[in-house]
Amino acid sequence: MNAIVEWFTDPANWTGPDGVPTRLGEHLFYTLLALSIAALIAIPIGLWIGHTGRGGFAVVSLANSLRALPTFGVLVLLANSFGIGLAPPIVALVVLAIPPVLAGTYAGVQAVDRAIVDAARGMGMGEREILTRVELPNGLPLIIGGLRSATLQIIATATIAAYVALGGLGRYIIDGLSVRDFAEMAAGSILLALLAIVTDLVLAGLQRALVSPGLRPAQASRPRPRRLRAVA
Repeated sequence: MNAIVEWFTDPANWTGPDGVPTRLGEHLFYTLLALSIAALIAIPIGLWIGHTGRGGFAVVSLANSLRALPTFGVLVLLANSFGIGLAPPIVALVVLAIPPVLAGTYAGVQAVDRAIVDAARGMGMGEREILTRVELPNGLPLIIGGLRSATLQIIATATIAAYVALGGLGRYIIDGLSVRDFAEMAAGSILLALLAIVTDLVLAGLQRALVSPGLRPAQASRPRPRRLRAVA
């Protein structure tokens, strides 16, 4: 523990190209890039199969089968095939992120009450209007939930980028392991856990801000004051 405290209090670990701010920025860049690509692929597909109901089971099952692929194995395969660079870890992280985003989007649209959709059609709305003005807003809680899950998985797994000579918080773990500096490895793990916790809290706040109050989970009913119970 003393060695870990000394690592965090050493000014050299907080400045320069190997400092915590630089490594944190690299880790966030990998995370945002992989999440953006996965969202651009999975969200439109999830909205389409959720709205039309065509091929939903097959597409979601195929996406969920990607969970069985070992991310590290995919990284090594791509690195051996195309060389070391940014593409192999990003592709591996995108493959990891697509299933939760796709499943969350599909489930969010499918969970919308069909009576609401039928009412929208009865009002003369077209299919695109129903998707964008009815199904998408009502399915937003599950869609954001899928994005939150994917984000946390990417943050935890983006450490593999250090294995192919890239940056990120995984550098502390890989470099510490190579020289048996266990304090550096522990510090990298702590920073990674803190980043995941803070990111999840930020996304939870964003979800609360974006989702309509009427779509939030109902709070547990509180007991009414004795006087109100008596009046009732």
